[in-house]
Amino acid sequence: MEHKAISLRPFIGAQDFEISRSFYRDLGFEEHVLEHNFSVFKTGSLAFYLQDAYVKDWIDNTMLFLEVDDVERYYAELLALDLPSKYKNVRLTPIKVYDWGRECFLHDPSGILWHFGEFFK
Repeated sequence: MEHKAISLRPFIGAQDFEISRSFYRDLGFEEHVLEHNFSVFKTGSLAFYLQDAYVKDWIDNTMLFLEVDDVERYYAELLALDLPSKYKNVRLTPIKVYDWGRECFLHDPSGILWHFGEFFK
């Protein structure tokens, strides 16, 4: 089967929708409100949907990987945003090196784990 995909947009939930909306805007995503409880957040050609829905097991097991061009630069920018001091439960983990590349981690206010990584070339 040949996929002629245009985009892949995961759906993620939020324990507190308004706090999560603010968090993702601060993280640099552009919000497009679709309904009062549903938004799409974009950066370039990438996007994800944020919905006002919270199921603890789902949220606790949601992880997203965003490949970045330079994880050192990206981590420095994350540090400068100081999101953990602005949002309860947000945690930033420094860069770790693996055999495939490097990545840092960020938990959003609901507990969703973001991986920001760069593959070795």
